[in-house]
Amino acid sequence: MSSSRRNFFQEAAVFAAGLFGLSGRLDATQTASTPPNDQNPPHHYAATKTKSAPSHARPHVPVITPDVPDLPFTLDGPIKVFRLRAEPVKRKIAPFKTIDAWGYNGSCPGPTIQVTQGDRVRIVVENALPESTSMHWHGLEVPIEQDGVPFISQKPIAPGETYTYEFTVHQEGTFFYHAHSAMQEMIGLLGLFIAHPQSAYAPHTDHDYAIVLQEWAILPSNTVPNTASMEFNWLTFNGLSAPSTTPLIARLGSRVRLRFVNLGMDHHPIHLHGNQFVITGTEGGRAPESTWYPTNTVLVGVAQAKVVEFEARYPGDWMIHCHLPHHMMNSMMDLLGNRQIQTASTSDAKALSQMQTLANAIGVEHVHHSPIARNANSVPGFPQDAFMEMAMDNAEGVTKPETHGLPANWSAGMMGMMTMVRVLPDQKYEEIQSLIRNSQSPKPEEHHHGS
Repeated sequence: MSSSRRNFFQEAAVFAAGLFGLSGRLDATQTASTPPNDQNPPHHYAATKTKSAPSHARPHVPVITPDVPDLPFTLDGPIKVFRLRAEPVKRKIAPFKTIDAWGYNGSCPGPTIQVTQGDRVRIVVENALPESTSMHWHGLEVPIEQDGVPFISQKPIAPGETYTYEFTVHQEGTFFYHAHSAMQEMIGLLGLFIAHPQSAYAPHTDHDYAIVLQEWAILPSNTVPNTASMEFNWLTFNGLSAPSTTPLIARLGSRVRLRFVNLGMDHHPIHLHGNQFVITGTEGGRAPESTWYPTNTVLVGVAQAKVVEFEARYPGDWMIHCHLPHHMMNSMMDLLGNRQIQTASTSDAKALSQMQTLANAIGVEHVHHSPIARNANSVPGFPQDAFMEMAMDNAEGVTKPETHGLPANWSAGMMGMMTMVRVLPDQKYEEIQSLIRNSQSPKPEEHHHGS
């Protein structure tokens, strides 16, 4: 028999065995994942045992959603009971910008719900908004009565009323909840819903972080987002715009999982500096390991979740950000309250004066921006980024334990939809963890003026 024929039969046998194994796994899943007391959807893949999700001796770690709280629950027998209150909230998204948004339990995004695959949950939603609302469980397979679409699966929740949702979570993965009204989504009514697997994923992950991507259209000197606009000038991770975003802390040599959820109007290519990762999941749950491939940028589409993992091999403070250029900046049109910043004819001295005014307003020391040429104003196209930098290291809400040890002026280029993954050796990692546990802020770094 020729080698080509031998290879053909060998490959055919392997392929047939794979199909037989897949069929067996799916049959087992149909039986094992039937949710008690719920309608049984016809497609269940969440409990499928694959190479990427075998039973694992080490338990999963809780998901951390920086700058967003977890939603606590009580027990009614075996049922986990959560309570969400939809209400107007004020959110300080940057040291010099506070917006009027809508959120849940005083938070925008709403607090993160964490459950385990197989849990029965009851979620009581109270409407403290001036208009009706509802709640949709994005990506979760629930009975139609629990789907949260006004007039189709339920009556709208009127102002002052409550509505109770109850279902069994038979899936695992990264999901989210949101009001099923387009403009209510855009003004902030959304949050994460994490379903941990019954058997922990492999390989084991030491750090698990989640980030909600949002964009806002806010006119100068205004605080209410224009949800009908398609021009966005403020971009946030977990409701904050850099440099107010909290860095993600990881121990050198650990494995890190990052979960991104996007419920806005733009797609976001999220890029991690200095490291390669693999995409291990979506809003549909864990992906088979055979589909993983190395990359360092993941496109998080609208209404999608993307989960990536990487080995933190390289020490350093690594940027992670949306790579759309306008999403790496904040609005520069309303830096000075009711005055718009000028750029077309700004001189070095004038720009410094404007930045000093802003520094005085938010209580930080202004440090000279990056140098410019003497003939800069005679060059077509100038300025571009020259006057965009504004160090806010010590501003309220920026200095926190997770920023301890960063070099002076680290915040000058931190704007928009970005944060850092700080991969730290044991001593520095433990030092920051101690500050976090004790809720201490680091001492301000000494700043040195440039020329």
